[in-house]
Amino acid sequence: MKIQTLAIICTIFLISSCATNPVTGRSQLNTIPEETLFPQSFAIYNETLSKEKISTNAHYNQQVKRVGKRIQAAVEKFFNDINRLEALKNYRWEYKVVENKELNAWCLPGGKVAFYTGILPICQDDQGIAVVMGHEIAHAIANHGAERMSQSGLISGIGQLGGEALGVSGMNSNTQNLILQAYGVGSQVGILSYSRKHESEADEMGLLFMALAGYDPAAAPAFWKRMAAANSSASPPEFLSTHPHSSTRIADLNAMLPIAEQVYISKSIEPYFKAKSK
Repeated sequence: MKIQTLAIICTIFLISSCATNPVTGRSQLNTIPEETLFPQSFAIYNETLSKEKISTNAHYNQQVKRVGKRIQAAVEKFFNDINRLEALKNYRWEYKVVENKELNAWCLPGGKVAFYTGILPICQDDQGIAVVMGHEIAHAIANHGAERMSQSGLISGIGQLGGEALGVSGMNSNTQNLILQAYGVGSQVGILSYSRKHESEADEMGLLFMALAGYDPAAAPAFWKRMAAANSSASPPEFLSTHPHSSTRIADLNAMLPIAEQVYISKSIEPYFKAKSK
């Protein structure tokens, strides 16, 4: 194929695969259809959890599920208020607690959430769990993982414009590893780690979701201070990390608090959109 022809095809593909995300308002590349990604996500969730020890701690299980349901309702309210509720029609929400000392939690596409017991003492209470829950669900809702997989597929040329590598003809180990890496499952690390932009977007939307759910957004900077203290020896300099430095993240969250507090008090997203429109 001539270089010029390939360039034209790639350009058309890129344009047709870019869309404005209803949550972030940002145009993003997403070459993975939901009807392909969600069944894979559900299968990987079940397979991953089958290899883990699911917690039998009744308090932890009730807490995570209780907070998850409230954040879920807030997400649904958000989408309903922007007349996009149909975007969530294929979600199959689920919340599990895994016996694991890692400070981690994640949400796969379609609303499949897992919390590790290692992070729960740092959360301390429902509000702390809401910070993490809102943040992780925001990653999935904002299609951050799918965006990273789409970018990776195009950069590396895997699967000829993203088809085979993303499991259109059936899930393979390549596909599974892409999804695991893209959504931060376990200790997966690689080029598909969330970017600092993604992390900042998830912080902002997570703060909005927890405020809409009736959790005080002031709990977010407090949680990240505790997280920073727990990770102090392992935290790399900001310019070497895909995550914002803790001090940057906390400062950004504090800057968002006035609007988030208005959302919390009014139980409405209107203050958020008014602020965004200025």
